[in-house]
Amino acid sequence: MTFFLYFTTRLRVLYKCMFIDKAKVKIKAGKGGDGKIAFLHEKYVPKGGPAGGNGGKGGSIYFVASKDENTLIAFRYTKKITAQDGGDGDIKNMYGKNAPDVFVKVPVGTMIYDHKEQKLLADMNEDGKKVLIARGGKGGRGNAMFKTSTNRVPRIAENGEPGEEFDLDLELKLLADIGLVGLPNAGKSTFISVVTNAKAEIAPYPFTTLSPNLGALTFPSGRNAVVADLPGLIEGASLGKGLGLDFLRHAERCRLILQLVDMSDEDPFASYKVIEHELSSYVVDLSKRVRIVCLTKADLIDNPQKIIDEFKKKIGNKYEVFAISSLTHQGVKDLLLKIDEVLIKLPKIEFETKKDDDFVLHTLKDEGPTFYITREKENTYRINGEEVITRYRRMNLSTDEGILRLSKYLRDLGVEEALKEKGIKEGDVVLLDDFEFEYFE
Repeated sequence: MTFFLYFTTRLRVLYKCMFIDKAKVKIKAGKGGDGKIAFLHEKYVPKGGPAGGNGGKGGSIYFVASKDENTLIAFRYTKKITAQDGGDGDIKNMYGKNAPDVFVKVPVGTMIYDHKEQKLLADMNEDGKKVLIARGGKGGRGNAMFKTSTNRVPRIAENGEPGEEFDLDLELKLLADIGLVGLPNAGKSTFISVVTNAKAEIAPYPFTTLSPNLGALTFPSGRNAVVADLPGLIEGASLGKGLGLDFLRHAERCRLILQLVDMSDEDPFASYKVIEHELSSYVVDLSKRVRIVCLTKADLIDNPQKIIDEFKKKIGNKYEVFAISSLTHQGVKDLLLKIDEVLIKLPKIEFETKKDDDFVLHTLKDEGPTFYITREKENTYRINGEEVITRYRRMNLSTDEGILRLSKYLRDLGVEEALKEKGIKEGDVVLLDDFEFEYFE
């Protein structure tokens, strides 16, 4: 019998833990297609001229908030998301095909962070919100685009730009108006199952709630609210003990904290103080959030008024205190009327992110110098700089004209003078990304 209870409990834990609210994912937008070097060769069309087409745009990656998603479990198995590269340009001025954009659905309430810098890129706090996270590279120009009155037969083209890529941390923080907090077995699951449409698991032992439950609540006034039943907290939850730390983050968005305290506890006020300490010790001081305290299981007490009076005397005027029985519905209506009255006055909890009309675009790259020179060893120098490397990658160096174009670009940029200042000599090696050449004056 003991084995059976253990086995079924383990199955319940494994099932409930499929609620995934944290994930890591690598994303890579598509590279732009390369431009083409080509010339028109058709009968009766002598000296047809350059006819290399442009490359297509690489696919971008958008994240979209969807109310149909309620967990990040999809990212447990998908560690990398890539968009297609744009098509290369072709002969006869044919352009490469633009790659399709990728749209990644995440639950409403997902926070997207850059893993390296831990910057908040986007708060997916509205259903349908679309955020551009990684932009696809632009396509390179074909040689037809370089034709001028002085260079009628250009043999140069551009490579497509690489797509942006990031390592992301995804963190789901449930969007709810009311967060239920309390010690294990304080009656949270019973309460949410009575006042909302949530089907919470209820049992006479602690930790029946292993993942947050959401329920829709309709007040007598006709107004609606979302209630989140969070797993029971224990002493030390803010330090990582029990299940509480993993789910305290979901209380961050709640406008109102409803703290449930079991009246049948040996010392209800001591139970209240445990949760008070954990809320104030969390990284976001949740003790400052608007709160109502609710004494539960009044039906189990012979003289509940005595306990209520003693509790109110100890807590003072800090919070309003209600006593209810979810089983008999005693005091539930008065509590709901008060919650409705309080919520009307409370604004939504917002996180700061850069906003545009249609989507949010976050650029992580800070502007720096166009280039700088480092000496890697005695006779080897490297040209560094995001802008110069990006420009180099776009140049097609398969022709002499392409090489000359790169040389002119570096000279006009002042690279040659900078190398001389570093003490470069003829025959020394210069590195630029994956390109290597010898220096000669």
